[in-house]
Amino acid sequence: MSPITLILIAIGLGLAGWLAGRAKAWSFQKSDANVRLVARPTYHAWYVAVWVVLPVLAFIALWSFLAPQLVMQTVLASPGAEGLPSFGFQRDSILSEARAVATGSAQGVFNSDAEALIEPFREAISHYNLIGLVVTVMIAFAGGAFAFLRVKPDFRARTRVERTVMIVLLLASLVAILTTFGIFASLVFETVRFFGMVSPIDFLFGSFWGPDPMSNPEAADGTRYGAIPLFWGTIFIGAIIAMIVAIPLGLMSAIYLTQYANPKLRAWVKPALEILAGVPTVVYGYFAALTVAPAIRDMAVAVGISGASTESALAAGVVMGVMIIPFVSSMADDSIAAVPSAMRDGSLAMGATQSETIRRVLFPAALPGIVAGVMLAVSRAIGETMIVVMAASTAANLTVNPLERMTTVTVQIVKMLTGEGSFDHPATLSAFALGFVLFMVTLALNFIALRVVKRFREAYD
Repeated sequence: MSPITLILIAIGLGLAGWLAGRAKAWSFQKSDANVRLVARPTYHAWYVAVWVVLPVLAFIALWSFLAPQLVMQTVLASPGAEGLPSFGFQRDSILSEARAVATGSAQGVFNSDAEALIEPFREAISHYNLIGLVVTVMIAFAGGAFAFLRVKPDFRARTRVERTVMIVLLLASLVAILTTFGIFASLVFETVRFFGMVSPIDFLFGSFWGPDPMSNPEAADGTRYGAIPLFWGTIFIGAIIAMIVAIPLGLMSAIYLTQYANPKLRAWVKPALEILAGVPTVVYGYFAALTVAPAIRDMAVAVGISGASTESALAAGVVMGVMIIPFVSSMADDSIAAVPSAMRDGSLAMGATQSETIRRVLFPAALPGIVAGVMLAVSRAIGETMIVVMAASTAANLTVNPLERMTTVTVQIVKMLTGEGSFDHPATLSAFALGFVLFMVTLALNFIALRVVKRFREAYD
């Protein structure tokens, strides 16, 4: 029985508990008109429903993890599993085929050894599905009975329900924090393993990147894991070329929309500009690879520059800059609009022109918000993958020529983690080290941006 089915059963039982709790609360007033409920009947109903649903959901989460393990142990203990290989891909394939047929996901098996395991899988799945259903119903009735018996005229159901809602909201707010810590812990663990094979000095300061996934992991060549070309490519494409495109265009569009455009034009242009943020990055990648990169190559050849590549850092950076224009524009727009109108009116009243007011009053006052938007845009740009893969190639190249091929940290992470590489090999583990460095950089940029935004809001709220 799938977890979805158990959740639907839990919701149905919760609804029954809600109706029962509400009916009992109303019965107190119907039986005696002088009885005054401390909480409204609806809160008593929610109190019973919460005690039915929440324990059941906790059990379902635990059971969805334990049930497959129990089923597998039962099948492996059956006589049909005696001829299975001890370990390896073949063993997993046989078990997967038998499970697929037993659950109805497949019509037959390719490996004859899986035939003997189909019936044990069916029996084990049926057995543990029945156990899961029975335990779910028992927990629901136990929780509902406990809550139902506590429903009395003087019971403060509202306080209990609101306290439960506050706990749920607190847990929801902690999800992002706990997820961040989980990502950080997993990256640190794998990065430590990588640095046990390759020196951090070679990794952080080496100038040649060429991991060999087929080499002996016990004798890793640290000179092949120099990440300086990747760091430089990430900065050059995402923080230099892309920002040269995004910052001027984003700021100028924000200034025009807030200071010069009439309301009707702004109502059309601003949403159209923000549509760029919703375009999938693979579409930008196709645009960069099929349109921008050939155009840049042809222009370079036309002006006499030889050796221009169809895959270039300039093509990827330009398209990436176009992609993050909405980030810069929206933050600058909001920051300029948040400047008190008295500052603008006072500047104009003193005889300053509109351009002087923008340059000397509005722009300096909105600078914290603009800087925060730029930092968020940089962190978005250096984490981009698809545009670089399709327009700038995967070749690690340490150069300042924007017309040559170049790659970034994120592209190499994808390259190292795809394929048949072992997670015990330094070539695969290098992806986690790269991810750790990228995580720390983007975390620092986001932290600085949030601090700047906080300061800005305190100044003009």
